Amino acid sequence: MSAGTITVTRVTELSLTDLAAGTVVKPGDAEWDAARSFHSGVGEPTIIVRPSSVDDVRAAVRYAASERLDVMVRGGGHSAWGAVPGGVTLDLDALDDIRVDGALVHVGGGATWGAVAAALAEHGLAVSSGDTASVGVGGLTLGGGIGWMVRAWGLAADQLVGAQVVTASGDVLEANDASHSDLLWALRGGGGNFGVVTRFDFRAHPLTSVVFATLGVAGDARPVLRALRDTMIGAPRELTVTYMDVPAMDPSAPAGATITACWIGDDEDAARAALAPLVALDGVTETELGVRGYPDILMDMPAADPDQAMPGFVGGNTLLEVLTDDAIDRLAAFREANSASVLFLRSLGGAFGDVAQDATPFPARSATWFAMAGAFDIPGLVDDGNRPLIQAEWDAIEALGEALYGNFTTSTDPGLVSRIYSPEAIARLAEIKLRLDPQNLFCRNHNVTPA
Repeated sequence: MSAGTITVTRVTELSLTDLAAGTVVKPGDAEWDAARSFHSGVGEPTIIVRPSSVDDVRAAVRYAASERLDVMVRGGGHSAWGAVPGGVTLDLDALDDIRVDGALVHVGGGATWGAVAAALAEHGLAVSSGDTASVGVGGLTLGGGIGWMVRAWGLAADQLVGAQVVTASGDVLEANDASHSDLLWALRGGGGNFGVVTRFDFRAHPLTSVVFATLGVAGDARPVLRALRDTMIGAPRELTVTYMDVPAMDPSAPAGATITACWIGDDEDAARAALAPLVALDGVTETELGVRGYPDILMDMPAADPDQAMPGFVGGNTLLEVLTDDAIDRLAAFREANSASVLFLRSLGGAFGDVAQDATPFPARSATWFAMAGAFDIPGLVDDGNRPLIQAEWDAIEALGEALYGNFTTSTDPGLVSRIYSPEAIARLAEIKLRLDPQNLFCRNHNVTPA
């Protein structure tokens, strides 16, 4: 495919139905309501295609291009972009094959991380993924992918060594370091801007088990967060931790603050020694510490209830180069001031920071912490009067950071792109976008427009 051109083959809806072998679902079809429901809500697309082969994907993309319809790619279905009306929803659920070839694992674009973790565990292997089993491999990886092994192995995107991509013209490209390397660079954190990834190739790591620990936290968060920061400065890369403080939203999410920790391997003594400075603090108690399989620590998140919409979220996230005392004070104060709010932090550094900033589009490789906080927009707790004040409070916290992590936002605001990527990354991504998708067919994401 030449730079700056796109080949469009006119495909009618009837021929699309024929090519897709009955996997096209339209409004009015008996399967419509079930097909348009996804993990995080209910969509209103123009048409849904559920391909069972790469050729089906090519037909769907060419149809979308001919009809000037945006393409929304659905993997695990956790993305907020699935609720944007119109366009073609391309549901990759059937493309979920997982094949292990030594330390190389080939994963279909519709697979979820729980299935990948389980399949790799049979071979004594793992790839650092997100924290939730039902999250799709595609969305997490293309957005970067901060997971439990981020300090030892880097992002999910850092473990990506190749991909099969259907472009806006319906062409199939094999991207790796030797062929279409600029496309592979873009896929390592540049989002779903460049085509439909029908297969991901990851370099897996030996792993038979992890030590997983939970520490209960009571009282003032500030001294605990300072100790957590100081502990992680010299911690082995085998250790990654999170801090979470949540309100009592429902019985499955009891209120309170916890520190959770994942240690790569089965050395309980080493894990306990690394966490000892935290357990020694007033108000911190060890509630769980033991050896578990990696698939067993991935959470199961309940799907959205279509009859009960989730409340809005006033806040955001940021990648912090340093978790300063000021940042800790502001984060703790935000949680205290908003009873229906959540505070979440994840340690970074280590292998995450080993990657050169220009080696991938992912921002802020110098960050040592990821922080997220937000108040749930619940009537009676948040209203038109205090909503702007809460957002301003968060904006002041975000200003302390280096960039926004796109995978941890439910906003579809196009202005977020400039807060996710550096100007240099945006410029390079836009040039690649121009070559592969000049019509911006793949815009249902944190969209980089063609240069």
